[in-house]
Parts: sequence; structure tokens; C-alpha cells
Amino acid sequence: MFRLFLGSYENRQTKMTTQFLVVSYDISSNRRRYKVMKTLEGFGARAQFSVFECRLKPREIEELRRRLKKLITPEDSVRFYFLGAEDVKRIERLGDERVVEERIFILQ
Repeated sequence: MFRLFLGSYENRQTKMTTQFLVVSYDISSNRRRYKVMKTLEGFGARAQFSVFECRLKPREIEELRRRLKKLITPEDSVRFYFLGAEDVKRIERLGDERVVEERIFILQ
């Protein structure tokens, strides 16, 4: 038996509830921005330069939060947008749908 939870969907193979979320960030430091980007790559797919789309289990969301909190400072901004199953069905893309690759160069 599968149950539908508000704001999430049931993965039929693992029977674990996952949540679709969009993570965006605005970080002025190239070094911190690069570390945040690399961390997010381990949890989701890049949608735009500073935006990732993720499907995560609750424990993965907590792990992502924990890792990001270690990387950012009070001047940085990281936002989590949680989308329900019906919202995800209505996502539209206009224009270029390719995944964006960000190139950051750090000079020492």
C-alpha cells in the first residue's frame, strides 16, 4: 500500500518519502560559492548558475543543511524552496534547457 503525503511522493522502489526542493544561493566569495556548488552537486542537478533541483529524503535534507551551514557566512544567502508533487508537475521551462556549467577561477 502506498500513501501520498502532502508535499512529497512515495518512491515505489525504496518506499522512502522524498521531497522535491529547489536550492538557490547568492554568495559573494568565489571560494565559498565554489564549495557550496560542489556540495550541491552531490545532492541534485544544476538548473541554472546558482540554482539546483533536488529530490531528497528527510535525512539527506538535514545532511545538506548541515554541510551548507559549515560553508556559509552571515553575509551569504542560501534558500530552500520545497515543492509538492502537484507543483513539480507544473514546472515549465522556456528557452535553453541545458544544464549550466559554472566556471570559477580562483587566483592565489
